[in-house]
Amino acid sequence: MKTTDTKLYSVLKERGLLYQCTDEEGLKKVLESGMPVTLYEGSDPTADSLHIGHCVPYCILRRFQKAGHKVLLLMGGATACIGDPSGRSEARNIMSKEQIASNIEKIKDTLKIFLDFDGDNPAIIVNNADWFKGYDYIDFMREVGVHFNVNKMLSNEIYANRIEEGGLTFFEMGYMLMQAYDFIHLNREYGCTLQYGGADQWGNIVAGVELQRKLNFANGTDIQVIGATNPLLLTPEGKKMGKTEKGAIWIDKDKISAYDFYQGVYQTPDACVEMMFALFTDIPMDEVRALINENIVNAKHVLSYEITKFVRGEEDAKIAQEASKALFTGAGNMDNAPTFEVTSADLPCSLVDMLANTKLVTSKSEGRRMCEQGGVLVNGEVQKDFNYQITTENFTDGVCILKKGKKNFMKVVLK
Repeated sequence: MKTTDTKLYSVLKERGLLYQCTDEEGLKKVLESGMPVTLYEGSDPTADSLHIGHCVPYCILRRFQKAGHKVLLLMGGATACIGDPSGRSEARNIMSKEQIASNIEKIKDTLKIFLDFDGDNPAIIVNNADWFKGYDYIDFMREVGVHFNVNKMLSNEIYANRIEEGGLTFFEMGYMLMQAYDFIHLNREYGCTLQYGGADQWGNIVAGVELQRKLNFANGTDIQVIGATNPLLLTPEGKKMGKTEKGAIWIDKDKISAYDFYQGVYQTPDACVEMMFALFTDIPMDEVRALINENIVNAKHVLSYEITKFVRGEEDAKIAQEASKALFTGAGNMDNAPTFEVTSADLPCSLVDMLANTKLVTSKSEGRRMCEQGGVLVNGEVQKDFNYQITTENFTDGVCILKKGKKNFMKVVLK
């Protein structure tokens, strides 16, 4: 039997990737034993693409797979039909089954960045729609529902916001039962004994562990399963990471340029930089902390380059690095800077319209405000008049540089 890397537990602890665990001593023992473990992480395919915040659990699964463990990636084709109420103040929009199936197909390619689906130890994608389809409601409630106490469920943090709003539905309460049963099914079919997920899933994960314990008592079995979580990647304001003022930091190349991806990572709040290094890179944590303590700005540039290289490839990382260097230091290659093309027929154009057209601002009202506050530069000069007219005279060798704030710029090219 193949053995695994026995250092994985210490790596998870060193990098701060193990937050909660139903049996940490048991997890430590099995990971240090050299015996392979089968684990899973579940995601509801509520969008057709992933942003960087979605990928935290995949970074952890990647470490398990590289250490020699068997990884199952559960796509919640059934649970997505309900929507996870965790941390929600209102019910999620109900998605069609067709939309969910389409989302699953679209994000499969993205997952290949993090996990190996070929070779001797391929990750396996499973869909809980496959085992809930045709599962008789009465049978499900007799096997699963009988083990859940409603009072205990309502005291769970998962439902707190929904209860406060007075809008928790029985439909949503079924989510915990379904996720708990997922663990049971995967244990029966694949021998899965570990579920990993974000800290906001702790209640659902514990429910699966407790359900197995109750089934052991009812059936005279002794199946031991463990639940664990990673800390959430949160901004200082308590919001999940993955988006910036310009929008989501998408993983798909067709949704975001290399430069915008790099800059999105660069905008990581200082407090989150260490965790981002821990998740997305293999740089030793003592080196990471030394880098951060020495120069947080330089640390962010290293982080941006490493994550861009990991997700998009080394070529894109170099392109984005050169574009950033060109803007912030006046050196480097401007050829790879984010570009917006105009023709002479588009000119003259007011500055606020140009800002909106190039997507440097999300609205004209934001553009006017940025101009009035002195946050907009045209070819390196502050321009506070949002009605300022951009004409052909603003272009040198067919190029005009617009800059918003310290981090966002656009190379406007006259064709």
